[in-house]
Amino acid sequence: MDSKGFMQAFQNELTCSVCMNYFIDPITIDCGHSFCRPCLYLCWEEDQTPKSCPECRGLSEKPDFQTNIVLKRLASLARQDTAKQTNSLETQICLTHKEAKGLFCEVDKTLLCGPCSESPEHAAHSHSPIQWAAEEYREKLLKRMGSLWKMTQEMQNHLNLETHKTPSLENYVAIRKVMIKVQYQRIHLFLQEQEQLHLEALEEEAKETLQQLRESEFRMTQQKESLKEMYRELTEMCHKPDLELLQNLGNVLERTDLVQMQKPQPVNPELTSWPVTGILDMLNSFRVDNVLSQKTTIHNVSLSEDDTTMIYGDEHHGVSRELQGAESFVAWGAVAFTSGRHYWEVDVTHSSNWILGVCKDILTSNTVISIDSEEVFLLSSMKVNNHYILSTNSPPLIQYVQRPLGGIGVFLDYDNGIVSFYDVCRGSLIYTFFPSFFSSPLKPFLCLRSP
Repeated sequence: MDSKGFMQAFQNELTCSVCMNYFIDPITIDCGHSFCRPCLYLCWEEDQTPKSCPECRGLSEKPDFQTNIVLKRLASLARQDTAKQTNSLETQICLTHKEAKGLFCEVDKTLLCGPCSESPEHAAHSHSPIQWAAEEYREKLLKRMGSLWKMTQEMQNHLNLETHKTPSLENYVAIRKVMIKVQYQRIHLFLQEQEQLHLEALEEEAKETLQQLRESEFRMTQQKESLKEMYRELTEMCHKPDLELLQNLGNVLERTDLVQMQKPQPVNPELTSWPVTGILDMLNSFRVDNVLSQKTTIHNVSLSEDDTTMIYGDEHHGVSRELQGAESFVAWGAVAFTSGRHYWEVDVTHSSNWILGVCKDILTSNTVISIDSEEVFLLSSMKVNNHYILSTNSPPLIQYVQRPLGGIGVFLDYDNGIVSFYDVCRGSLIYTFFPSFFSSPLKPFLCLRSP
């Protein structure tokens, strides 16, 4: 093989088989083949599983790879050598001094000849040879591309979460419609008109909320595509000749900044807690006071992961680390209910994280408080990233309604197997556990965790 053929073969080894240009930010995957990082990322679509080599179709287990530094340096040298050979044909001539423009002004982002760089207008500016400047800005563009790709992946994750909210909310709305119907059937017949109005309001609000979710999905999809399109544009720009890359640099960087600033926020579905006419008057006829007579203050309180039914105290190995050090007030009933209808209210005004309801039994020791895992009906509030999550257990279900800010009413109809929770301030239903058969005495329960 002659020297020319050798150099051609050497240059081919420094060429990406996807874009057919010299490598930019090359990475070597599990099978041993190397590609430009942007080319491989664009080949591997968001959720492609398993990921395969574009050249040999070998499977790749890793999600990310380190830059092949040696290959990157060799590709950079080859690019510069090619630039030297082609620049003589592409060199721009200064109209004033009739000399080649071989320097790049860092301040004005323009190409200059030697005399122009020494003029008063540019003498104080920093200048560098075109090849050096082009390689330096390729690195800056690659960093910008890394940021764009990271945002693209984050947007895909947000989009996945947002997409999953729609069926969850639709199922919740269906369940809530059933609960509201049952609730109104237990009230006097003259409230049937109010029931219909309530259902229509829920249906309309649900449509609006679902529409907001769909619009949020659309915005996130559009933003993701904009990010990918900008990423592709920067990839193409990196492969352009030095002169063309530097001449269009300013406009591209500005548009990149603009795209990255446009970040849609996720929707947190929350339905209005419409009041149920006359419900509190009815419930107060079954009101009992001082049901939470057993009280204590402990540290490191947490619900278990198996069915959100266990509460742990000091020095217990199962305590969640995120709750360690938090002081909690725990109260429960000394006497359990075995029949009849009972209603009581709990004030949660000054607590963001709480759990309340009824349970079969409570076991206590010096360091542990545990709730029996059978016949437990709980409503809980938890603050996550400045957003409150209201949920119930058995089975776990998120409540897409406004969080109660004051008192919460608990209604136990033991004979009919019903446990319901109410927002006292709004006079609205939060949730009703569907009728079941109670086989054991049930005790009221409350846990308030300090901030």
